[in-house]
Amino acid sequence: MAQVITVHTPKALPDVPEDVELHLAHLNDPNYSFDSHEWPEDSFELDDKRTPPESPLSTGKHYESDIETQSDYSRSSSHFATSRAPLQSDTDYDDESPYPEVRAAVPTTDEPLMPVNTFRMWFIGLFFSILISGINQFFNARRPAVFITALTVQLLALPAGKALEYILPTWRLRISLPFTGKSWVCSLNPGPFNIKEHVLITVMANVTAGGAYATDTILTQRVFYGEHPSASYQIFLTISSQVLGFSLAGVGRRYLVWPSAMIWPGALVNCALFTTLHKNYGRKERRHISRQRFFVYALIASFIWYWIPGYLFTALSVFNWVCWIAPQNAVVNVLFGTSTGLGMSTLTLDWSMIAYIGSPLVTPWWAQANIISSVFLWFWFIAPIMYFGNVFYAKFMPISAAVTFDNTGLPYQAANVLTNGIFDANLYRQYSPIYLPTTFIISYGLQFAAFTATIVHVFLWYRKDIAHQFRRSLREERDIHSRLMCLYPEVPDWWYAQLGLVAFVMGAVVIEVFDTQLPIWAYVISIAISALYIIPSGIIQAVTNQTITLNVISEVVGGFLVPGRPLALMLFKTFGFVIMSQALAFTGDLKLGHYMKIPPKMMFTTQVVATLVSCFVVIGVQAWQVQNIADFCSPTNPQLFTCPNLSIFNSAAIIWGGIGAKRVFGHGALYWPKTSWFFLIGAVLPIPFYFAARRWPASKLKFVNIPVFFTGPAIMPPATGINFASWALVGFIFQYWTRRKHFRWWMRFNYILSAALDSSVAIGIVLVFLVLQLPKGGINLNWWGNTVWQNTADAMGIPFTILAPNQTFGPTIGQFS
Repeated sequence: MAQVITVHTPKALPDVPEDVELHLAHLNDPNYSFDSHEWPEDSFELDDKRTPPESPLSTGKHYESDIETQSDYSRSSSHFATSRAPLQSDTDYDDESPYPEVRAAVPTTDEPLMPVNTFRMWFIGLFFSILISGINQFFNARRPAVFITALTVQLLALPAGKALEYILPTWRLRISLPFTGKSWVCSLNPGPFNIKEHVLITVMANVTAGGAYATDTILTQRVFYGEHPSASYQIFLTISSQVLGFSLAGVGRRYLVWPSAMIWPGALVNCALFTTLHKNYGRKERRHISRQRFFVYALIASFIWYWIPGYLFTALSVFNWVCWIAPQNAVVNVLFGTSTGLGMSTLTLDWSMIAYIGSPLVTPWWAQANIISSVFLWFWFIAPIMYFGNVFYAKFMPISAAVTFDNTGLPYQAANVLTNGIFDANLYRQYSPIYLPTTFIISYGLQFAAFTATIVHVFLWYRKDIAHQFRRSLREERDIHSRLMCLYPEVPDWWYAQLGLVAFVMGAVVIEVFDTQLPIWAYVISIAISALYIIPSGIIQAVTNQTITLNVISEVVGGFLVPGRPLALMLFKTFGFVIMSQALAFTGDLKLGHYMKIPPKMMFTTQVVATLVSCFVVIGVQAWQVQNIADFCSPTNPQLFTCPNLSIFNSAAIIWGGIGAKRVFGHGALYWPKTSWFFLIGAVLPIPFYFAARRWPASKLKFVNIPVFFTGPAIMPPATGINFASWALVGFIFQYWTRRKHFRWWMRFNYILSAALDSSVAIGIVLVFLVLQLPKGGINLNWWGNTVWQNTADAMGIPFTILAPNQTFGPTIGQFS
């Protein structure tokens, strides 16, 4: 009979009270609640966390464990893991996380004997990895596109796993592992489909859903430059760019995964959904509505509602109602428009618009307050002043657009400055300089500021923590979840190092063997930029749920380093931008595995295998499309495979790699030195707030986060003010008011509601596309509710000042070069 083992150790009297040490360690942590340790455990009104979901010890279910998922500790005795089991310490640790967000979503128990490395996990995981990466790659070239998220797989994997639990026999398999001399023994059906299998399936889908950024580079070479990249070039480029980020995730895990302060709000939603789906599967709740039932009700209600703003009455989605009243009034459309305006309408009734920049039920309120304050300052106060003052010839363009313009007020035509695919300076001088809309200029400036602010902020606030973690092992972490994870062998650092070395060599082979125009030293610099920012950016994302990307910085730096080489810039951006993005995505999944007590070696294996499989899938799908779809990526394609994103990608390569960043932001250019000052502003501004927060540690100054202040609104455009205003309003209601006034409800249902809303929109978008938009010609409802917002100056992108035919603005031919 299995028994519960709880190891108690003598409690020594510390020199400093333990709670004081804990508080001092969290003085720089805005998510930490200084009175959370005083809350009684039963005040949360959660389900009993002391009994793990689907525990064979509590339900009588039987699991056949496999050798890969058993820890050394669990092999020695059959036990139920509690928070004290692996400890060898004289300190009495709390059995709850100090963060309410984590307590609300993550169970504090584990079952080490639960089988993870199972046949059905691999079968379902690889099936969905191939399916989701192939479908997303196929439809990415179509307009409108459809994108299937990992959240959809998370919902579908449970019934699929339960079906295999019912269908599969209990035969045992022995599979020889090549080059190891070992074999893997498993059962086709080791027992009930469990939560850890479910987590790994979702992680495999998550690392493959986004496809591979390198395929855009490959397709651009095919379509715009008439090249025919070899299979080896495509495979080496795709794998190297995808896997290098994973190796950096391994480097950053001790800083971004193990510490309890790195809460990763996005992972908490997945944890809450996993727990909800498995906790009471097939059972009835007696006392109150269960989280599972609440999830189902919210999912159904939100799904039904989505059809109204998503298809039947689309004006409720953009909801630029002021523009309906004065559709051709320039000032009204500039201020209240939601397509090319500033979006001061403030409200939308479409969850996909509200959550466009992330779920407001996940991001902490203090981070949302930083972002909405920045939006008010930069986009609702400074931007109108610049626009109506005609700064940088702004009035000849829409105030907000994600494209560049020429001197006639039309989108910049990169083909007009090319000769045989190469930038031609003479054609450029006969055509036009590049002009940026007002919000685009501000967005670039904010990202420049965030680039330096991130380094300075992390150095000031986290330098001691980073140095401390460098010498710290997982067993030294006092967090309940880290102590439970001590049961499992950690992935050796050399696994990540070896994987990174192989990927680096594959990338170097691509650079040197093939005609990429990218010097090897530039390749090294692109990787160095990502490596430098993985920890600073990861800390910001783990604490605030806001991502600091290197997309713009990679374009600008690459434009200065390799001017006149569009292909070289594409590759520089592929490595400089994608490596860090992949690293942060992998790190977020590692934190999810950490919360859900997944053996680290299994996380490593499933992530790597799924990534490698998806690389071959996306390359194969794209090659099939090019060879079998007539007029692929042509504007006249009858199946609407026009590749709209590819044109934007190529235009960016021409602008920054062909024309070059020097002609836009360099000395003597139109935007010099105004935008360059943002680098200095970003580096200086965190300093006074840091010292002020240290001087008054109990004040609200610790909630001022300058990197978030700069990077949060930087996705505008294409986002507009209505996305941010609605997002912040919902965030205030749930993350501030509800959390303070109805804490028990918030603890129980907040993250479940977020998962339900996101899931309903994901399902609704796919069904609307497949049922109503994909059929030839589509099924459209042509009525006032779907057209009123389109018949406005905002939707048509009409600038404040309209030029006469053949009229231009700015420097004339001969005045720029």
